[in-house]
Amino acid sequence: MTDYKLLAAQIKVLAEDEPNFIPVLSNASALLYENMENLNWAGFYLMDKGSLLLGPFQGKVACIRIPLGKGVCGTAAGNDETQLVANVHEFAGHIACDSASNSEVVVPLHKDGKVIGVLDIDSPSLNRFDEDDKAGLELFAKTLEEVIDFTAVSFN
Repeated sequence: MTDYKLLAAQIKVLAEDEPNFIPVLSNASALLYENMENLNWAGFYLMDKGSLLLGPFQGKVACIRIPLGKGVCGTAAGNDETQLVANVHEFAGHIACDSASNSEVVVPLHKDGKVIGVLDIDSPSLNRFDEDDKAGLELFAKTLEEVIDFTAVSFN
């Protein structure tokens, strides 16, 4: 079982010296990818020009831009609601950036109460994620929101 409290504490320490979103999200994706079992992708999409643009990640190549309301990531961002999907092939409008992905969890990220992106975690296994993963990743995302300096960034 993944120790999400420990991962949140680690990202908090890593952000102390440099809270810029690029290195923090880069390290965050590496932490998750290296510490969660059975993943093929861990990373971020950030709001840009009304859609989600690929951000820092670990794993296989990924879709570059995702419209709001499309796929698991676009749905999470558009509805401002975490998506926990046991089988992505049964998710209406799923975008297959990597055909090996079978389950996914996506958590919205916020700045000043507004969605500015998503944390996206994919697995090649069906039913890989459960409610504990959802809660742990929501805690991790909340920690990111607290430690990252987004003041110089305009997400639109």
